Amino acid sequence: MTAGTASLQGIDVSSNQGAVNWGPVSKGNLSFAYLRATIGAHSADATFPGNWLRIRSTQLMRGAYHFFWPLANSADQADNYVQTVGMILPGDLPPVLDIEEAYLKTSPEQDVWMTIARDNRLPMILNWLTRVEHELGIKPIIYSRQNYLVTLLGNGLVELADYPLWIAQYTTAAQPVIPPVWNAWTFWQYTDKGGVDGINGDVDHNRFNGTLDNLKALAKA
Repeated sequence: MTAGTASLQGIDVSSNQGAVNWGPVSKGNLSFAYLRATIGAHSADATFPGNWLRIRSTQLMRGAYHFFWPLANSADQADNYVQTVGMILPGDLPPVLDIEEAYLKTSPEQDVWMTIARDNRLPMILNWLTRVEHELGIKPIIYSRQNYLVTLLGNGLVELADYPLWIAQYTTAAQPVIPPVWNAWTFWQYTDKGGVDGINGDVDHNRFNGTLDNLKALAKA
């Protein structure tokens, strides 16, 4: 499916967007929204509880994502996500694991992923994915930016090929570039400079690679 036919649009938000007015947001040309729920093993996004509740009163399909912190225990991170999100209700989109560069405030130039032995990275990721799937009964999605997973995992990346892919690549090209172990992308974050009524400032915009029926089929039954 080409980007031209992947017409379903969505956004993802976190506390970086501040207060979201979901009424105006839902009146735009959007079908879904992902909300940051948790970060690492102990932190939750301050805006998540309110956003998660208020978006239910709109026609937007909702989902929640977790930012993986490499220095924290992966099982604790999975439990933090499950406890914060609670039940995934029918119609909710799958959990998402956000795998990208992670920086300490004291070392803003050092990606802490690179301090983890390569052989230990994949087991950490798989532990979160399988634990969350077991607890919530729905297969998670992997989010990462172009080429990062290849750098992070090398040949181990093939172990993630069965998970749907949400790729971040900011480009005007008709298609994003995806790691070779995937045949297609499921979501594509194509800009971080979008604008939406109801949100002050920039917000990430995404495409879904399919129809509304496809999106509904991806959601919790």
